[in-house]
Amino acid sequence: MTDVRVTHIGGPTTLIEVGGWRLLTDPTFDPPGRRYSFGWGTSSRKTSGPALAAADLPPVDAVLLTHDHHGDNLDSAGRSLLPTADVVLTTPSGARRLSGNARGLAPWSSTRLQAPGRTTIDVTATPARHGPPLSRPITGDVTGFALHWTGQEHGALWISGDTVLYDGVRHIARRLNVGTALLHMGGVRFPLTGPIRYTMTATQAVELCRLLTPRTAFPIHYEGWHHFRENREAIERHLASAPAEIRDRFCWLPAGTGIDVSV
Repeated sequence: MTDVRVTHIGGPTTLIEVGGWRLLTDPTFDPPGRRYSFGWGTSSRKTSGPALAAADLPPVDAVLLTHDHHGDNLDSAGRSLLPTADVVLTTPSGARRLSGNARGLAPWSSTRLQAPGRTTIDVTATPARHGPPLSRPITGDVTGFALHWTGQEHGALWISGDTVLYDGVRHIARRLNVGTALLHMGGVRFPLTGPIRYTMTATQAVELCRLLTPRTAFPIHYEGWHHFRENREAIERHLASAPAEIRDRFCWLPAGTGIDVSV
């Protein structure tokens, strides 16, 4: 069994410390108040800032960037942090835009993080779709990440990325044993596109956890922006009616405080 420390900094941003590595997901460190355009007439205002400033972080070895083209997953301060990491793992299209230390991973391709004195971690890109069918040309490419290393007792550590529940994500349950899941939720919706959702709702997350059966599921990326339609209170209402064997898998990460997770 390996202990992992996970610190939720805000939005999609977490610091994952394991085996001598410091991995940062989707860096967002701008203060609240700014409005960000997401293209095609959609935008959103940031309503809360990070629990930790970028300057307060220890040195970061790798950034796991689910996508680079939306400000709620990579903002200005987060973009400034990227060159300080040894490697940025992201989508192939994102790696082309970022260049430098960015490395693109197509779905189900893998790369390895290894260094003397550290646990070797295999990082596998997993499918994600940031909206309804046929939305990819508009919303762009997104990826999730599954982390494997020797000594995992309960299965992979999986970061969903901004995705809805669709067949590509369901397929993950058939290919991977997931022990801990960081689920991007919030049920994102924009007035311009009506009821269409661009990230997982609580209902979808419950269904996904029924398929994955992770030991622990941590909701992230559900608050702090106007475009989220399901905050913690709304998610908890949905979970209250879920079967206990699913509901009890969901846990909440405190903001800015690392917690140890057995993986």
